[in-house]
Amino acid sequence: MSKADNLTRNTADDTAHEGFSPEERAAMKEHAQELKKASRRRSRAEKEADVVAKIAEMPDADRVLAERVHAIVTANAPALAPKVWYGMPAYALDGKVVCFFQGASKFKTRYATLGFSDVAALDEGAMWPAAYALTEFNAEVEARIAELVRRAVN
Repeated sequence: MSKADNLTRNTADDTAHEGFSPEERAAMKEHAQELKKASRRRSRAEKEADVVAKIAEMPDADRVLAERVHAIVTANAPALAPKVWYGMPAYALDGKVVCFFQGASKFKTRYATLGFSDVAALDEGAMWPAAYALTEFNAEVEARIAELVRRAVN
């Protein structure tokens, strides 16, 4: 095989892996719809209903985790407003997302994620986690999430 053939083959292989996955494209389309919906004035109750509906659509494993995250966030950080963000539950302060849940099924990953944006006040020195893998709930996990969301808004 010539050097040119190898370059062509590599380029063709590379293009098969470039761009966004179908899941990423779907999330971006969902986000565009969310932005359109958000441009209309909607009550907090309507936004929360959207989040609860999105959670209800999730596969069982993600739904159970998302329900617990939603309950913990709303109980421990009432200043955070629920909203749907890229098709997933998120919680915002003054319109800016502070934390979000991403189900494992969303991007076909092995675990769900509880993530925090740069708006969250979780700074710990020069480096700190901004996302946490979430596989199940127990008392320790619930307490940790509650503590994180309280800190995130203070």
